[in-house]
Amino acid sequence: MALSKNKKRFIAGATCPACNQLDSIALTLENAVETLTCVHCGYTQTQTPKQATSATRQFEQMIGVFDPNEN
Repeated sequence: MALSKNKKRFIAGATCPACNQLDSIALTLENAVETLTCVHCGYTQTQTPKQATSATRQFEQMIGVFDPNEN
């Protein structure tokens, strides 16, 4: 298994759908694919940008995206 160059970003307040552990979900983005991983039980879920767009609610708007690496 290759190690990701991207850091895991934990989602505060998220609960794992498999084990119900609070604050155990980490998000990584690699090759335009988002992967959610539970660090407690190993549950994973992936989502492509197309899937993310279709999951957005009709009147929902994005205010901005925070990139901590941007200067």
